[in-house]
Parts: sequence; structure tokens; C-alpha cells
Amino acid sequence: MTGGGLLIAGTTSDAGKSVVTAGVCRWLARRGVKVAPFKAQNMSLNSFVTREGAEIGRAQAMQAAAAGVEPSALMNPVLLKPGGDRSSQVVLLGRPVGEMSARGYFGDLGVPPYPGGARRAGRREDLLETVTDCLAELRRTHDAVICEGAGSPAEINLRRTDIVNMGLARAARLPVVVVGDIDRGGVFASLFGTTALLAPGDQALVAGYVINKFRGDVTLLEPGLEMLRGLTGRPVLGVLPYAHGLGIDEEDGLRLSLRGGVRESAVAPPHGRDVLRVAVVPVPLMSNFTDVDALAAEPGVVVRFTDRPEELADADLAVVPGTRGTVRALAWLRERGLAGALARRAAEGRPVLGICGGFQLLGERIEDEVESRAGTVDGLGLLPVRVRFETEKTLARPVGEALGERVEGYEIHHGVAEVAGGDEPFLDGCRTGSVWGTHWHGSLESDGFRRAFLRRVAADAGRAFVPAPGTSFAALREEQLDRLGDLVEEHADTAALLRLIEDGAPAGLPFVPPGAP
Repeated sequence: MTGGGLLIAGTTSDAGKSVVTAGVCRWLARRGVKVAPFKAQNMSLNSFVTREGAEIGRAQAMQAAAAGVEPSALMNPVLLKPGGDRSSQVVLLGRPVGEMSARGYFGDLGVPPYPGGARRAGRREDLLETVTDCLAELRRTHDAVICEGAGSPAEINLRRTDIVNMGLARAARLPVVVVGDIDRGGVFASLFGTTALLAPGDQALVAGYVINKFRGDVTLLEPGLEMLRGLTGRPVLGVLPYAHGLGIDEEDGLRLSLRGGVRESAVAPPHGRDVLRVAVVPVPLMSNFTDVDALAAEPGVVVRFTDRPEELADADLAVVPGTRGTVRALAWLRERGLAGALARRAAEGRPVLGICGGFQLLGERIEDEVESRAGTVDGLGLLPVRVRFETEKTLARPVGEALGERVEGYEIHHGVAEVAGGDEPFLDGCRTGSVWGTHWHGSLESDGFRRAFLRRVAADAGRAFVPAPGTSFAALREEQLDRLGDLVEEHADTAALLRLIEDGAPAGLPFVPPGAP
């Protein structure tokens, strides 16, 4: 196998494209295939910094881990980071190149770029050459590249400028497998309708389907699978069962419910007498909320997202995560009474942790002429920190020490923090009383540091909680990725997938009317 490829598309957003792509990568890697993931264009507030200092989607970093390769900017050449309903920061080959409206990106003029000279981002159709060059380089250096689509390939209003679904498949001659989520209902209509809305040249590359999140007896589904094949001329290449706890490194925090969202916690009982309750504040434009996954992996730690001041007050630890809109998040916290709840926690000596944007808003003052252009704004005043937003984005992979333990993390921020005191340094931030703040994402994935931090939190909260000594977040992540590989190996037609990757879509696939212009 040399330079083979496959595009995993989906009937909708959140159909399971990311996890199926990761599962195929893990299955191939276990077979000894040198495989890489690829997503031409990703819209996500959950991002990661590669070792060369490039920013890419966290989903692609997770897929690279599944493939057993180092993440690279080539794997996600275009990353869109929403800054509101109408505009996004465009990150090209790992570096921010400007702010653009949705209309501008899809074919009209964009809003002005950041002040200070950041160049205007290119329109979407202008990026196709960059995207195909990145894919070609990955195919040159790997046996196979498993590409992930975005949204649905049948978004006919966007087909002319598409670079991530059928536009990419046509340009690179990639066979396409479409994933449908049966848990939503209407999976047969979704798979058939997706195919029937594609132009003939696009349909010629759609080689089969995968049904995701099936519950029950698969034999009851088989008549429908045969009828779908009869209607479309394409087989269902796998029916993957519903599996809990596989929604790792989601792309989009905007879909997270403000109330009741619970991160998957370890099944094991607490190591000590008490559980530790963690309340995460789902601030607007929440980014890298995956930081709390390492907390949820600890036996006896229950992680809950909530926007209720009373639930925030009742928790043992309050976490304010990152955000792409620090000033907007500040106003939101004040409107909902959450700012007061955080201030009362600090006054009572009850633990609060701010990460990146959450750290910034816990400070005394924010000067922002870049992100919100709001000028000087008062922060919550819980940490002796002043923040100034710069045009240049900090992208780094720092290594340091805190609480006597080695810590690794990554930084993604425009805000530069000036720390003017505190009881002790804390990574690049500080601690004052029971309030902690740092720009470092991913720090809680360092096992020794996470356990030391939770011991401090438990002491401040008065809980008889003891971190389990043997919890390895990296090992748990590997177990999850292996489960994804198992799903593909055990429930998909792997021989057919290999033929597609090696040989492309078979000739003569029938046209399903009516098609699209």
C-alpha cells in the first residue's frame, strides 16, 4: 500500500466522523500500516499545539495519536475558530492569518483583519491548492491517509467552494464512505438523501456507508441494509454498536448544554471516603473544555458543567475554562450571578481554577484592542494579574514544575499576563488563597501534578478525597483509542475498506436521482 486514501463523510455534524476516522487509523496502525489523519478544514474551539508550534484541531491530534504518529499542521491545514455567530479566526497551516466573516469566507468580503498588520485570510476556494498540497505530502510519506469530512457533503449551497468534502474527494480522487448516526433516527433516509443530493461526479466516489451508534439486534436491521443497497447500489460497510465514553476530544463546545452536561467519569469507586465534585462554567465561546477530561478520569471525581450560581457554590472545585471571548465571558458571568458566586468562593477559601481565558478573567484588568476591541475592562479581581491582548498569538508547548511535580502543557492565547504578586507561582500564572490561574492547557494530563493538585483541592474543600495512585491518563486514552480500533475491526467490512483505500472507488457505481447541479 502506497499513498492510499479514504474520506469519511457524514450525513450531519456529530454523526461520528471523528471517532470513525480515529478507529480506522488505529485499526490500520495495528496492522503495521503507516497511516495519518487529515481534515482539510475544521471549525472548532478545541485546538492543540504541535511540537513545531502549529495550532490544529484537537480531533486531529487525537486521530494522530490513534495512528501512532506525531501531529502536524499538514493534518489540519485550515482551522476556523468562531469568535461569534458571524465571524471566525482563520488559522492557516497552524498560524492565525486574520479574522473573517462567514460570508467573506464563503465568497464575499470579510471583516478587517486584526489590527497591527495580520494579513487577510484567503477565501475558501482559494485554499483548495494549499489543502491538496498538504494531502499530497501526507500521501507521499505515508502508506494511507484517512480524511475526515465536515458537516454533510450534501450542503448544496456550499458545494461550489467546498474544500473538505466532495470538493476534496474530487480533487484528490478519494473514495468516500458516509457515516450515519442511527441513534438520531432516520438513518436510511439520511444516507439515501445525502447520496441523491450529490452531483453525478460526486456520487461516483461514494462507495458505501457506515451506520454508527446502533443499539439492539443487528439482524433486525438487515432487511433495511439490503433495501438501501438496492436503492443506491452501495453496501453498508459496517454497523458500529453504541459505545459509551467514546466522544473524546469533541470539536465543538458550542453544542454543549449549559446545564446537565457531565463528562464521562471513571467507573471505579473513590479511593478515599469522599467523592470530589467539580463544577465547570460553560462560558461563551468555550475553548479546550477537554482540559477537564483528565479530572473526570480520576476515580471519585464527578465533573459537571453548570451555569447555576447555587451549583457552582456547592461544588468542591470550580473551573473556569478557556474561551475565545474573554471580555464577553466576563459580562456573561456577571449577568448570570456567576461572578458573585466565584468571588464568594474565593472569600471563603474554596478552590477555583482558571485556565487560559478563564485565568485572564480572574485577574484585575484586561486591555483588549484585539479580540473584543473593548479597550480596558475590569476583571473579577481574584488574582493579582493584568492582561494585555497582543496581535501575535502565543503558541507553545511549555514544560515546567508545580506542586513539586513535572508538568507539560500547551499555550494558545493572544492575552499576555503580568503577574504582580500572589501567594506562590503556578506554572505561568499564580495562586492567591484558594484561587489558581494559568494559561497552560493540558496540564492536568500530567498524572503526578494532577494528583498533587487534587490533594490540595480536597484539603481546601474539607473532603476526605484521596487520588487513586495508579491512574494514568495517557493509558486511559490509549484504551479508548484501542476501543475505537476494536469497533472498526470487529464490526466493519475491513477487507472492503482496505480495497477502497488501496484501489479507490469501484467503477460503475449507479447514479441516484435527482442529483444536484
